[in-house]
Amino acid sequence: MQSTALGRVVMIVALANLGYFGIEFAVALSIGSVSLFADSVDFLEDASVNLLILMALGWSARSRARTGIALAVILLAPGIATLWTASQKLTLPVAPEPFALSLTGFGALIVNLSCALLLARFRRHGGSLTKAAFLSARNDAIANIAIVGAGLITAFLWSSAWPDLIVGLAIAAMNLDSAREVWTAARQEHLTAP
Repeated sequence: MQSTALGRVVMIVALANLGYFGIEFAVALSIGSVSLFADSVDFLEDASVNLLILMALGWSARSRARTGIALAVILLAPGIATLWTASQKLTLPVAPEPFALSLTGFGALIVNLSCALLLARFRRHGGSLTKAAFLSARNDAIANIAIVGAGLITAFLWSSAWPDLIVGLAIAAMNLDSAREVWTAARQEHLTAP
């Protein structure tokens, strides 16, 4: 019963992430935003992670632990993509359009808060896999608040590329920390799996 409910939630979360990836990626490209680009790549990664979790739910504990280790590596991808995008932005530091930045970040916040709330009740029941999904949604919600803030700062206080760049780099740092947490949990599961 718990596994069926978790499967439904993971599928909903995967589809929500995939849908908002397209929206956020298009806006990021149109306004030249590092933080939205980083977050959109993260949405795509979250969709992939949740689809992988859905497939792995019926696997053995050892196989799920191995999948958790793979997910830790996958969590590094948005951080690397963000660093590359940030380096490109440094060569041409133009501020993104602040209204579009804040509005898109707010939409992402709604999606991520909804996903985090759906996953919260399962975060301690599925080992590293559901921990990865929950941490990803939670971190994304925090990042989205920062994106909205960067847009507001750019609009009203400091018309610069720096608020967007700083938030983008902070998102990369959060993804690296999540990868470390999932790696640790998966390694522990792998060691204790029969």
